[in-house]
Amino acid sequence: MFVYMIDKKLLNYLEDYLTAKRKTLFKNVLENRTRHFTVVLEDIYQAHNASAVVRTCDIFGIQDVHIIENKYTNKVSRHVAKGSQKWLNQYRYREDGDNTKMCLERLKAKGYQIIATTPHNDSCVLQDFDISKKAAFVFGVEAAGVSDDVIDHADGFLKIPMVGFTESLNISVAAAIILQDVTSKLRNSDVDWQLSNEEKEILYLNWVKTTIKNVEKIEERYFQELK
Repeated sequence: MFVYMIDKKLLNYLEDYLTAKRKTLFKNVLENRTRHFTVVLEDIYQAHNASAVVRTCDIFGIQDVHIIENKYTNKVSRHVAKGSQKWLNQYRYREDGDNTKMCLERLKAKGYQIIATTPHNDSCVLQDFDISKKAAFVFGVEAAGVSDDVIDHADGFLKIPMVGFTESLNISVAAAIILQDVTSKLRNSDVDWQLSNEEKEILYLNWVKTTIKNVEKIEERYFQELK
């Protein structure tokens, strides 16, 4: 079993380059981060839509985003994402034409139920969704929605109730509505949804390094001083 060891002395050294306000912000955000839910983007070709979903994940505390690239290469728009991509773990599946299957299998192996966001006949309406189980919400390509592969391997289907003439929402809007609803319920539940202390430590160190300019040179100086 792999054990990740944090270099506490290095962390303390790097923390000197951060303001107290920044360190407090990191720790407060970590208290609201979760891996109980995750998001999967399947073949989203419009950068502004994918970037908006990434930004939404950060806002509502979703730490991991899984990006499937069967046909399209997904790019993050810095203008739309507003830097949120720096604070999230993004996993890309682009090795072959079976990337969807690979992604879903990995998530299931980690205990996630696969929830396809689609107005399927068997779809659960958002307000009735069971938040107690780990779930990966899959959002599909703008026009066609999630693929048949996702439909075939999904453990459940989720839809947002609509009462107008239009039968669909923009993917970024749908993701925002769903994530706001399920994370709000999660934080008011008895579910153990927070990150482990080890996960928090790893992310904290990564965020510290992300914040500091020329951090590689600073780390090099630190290790030279140890000699």
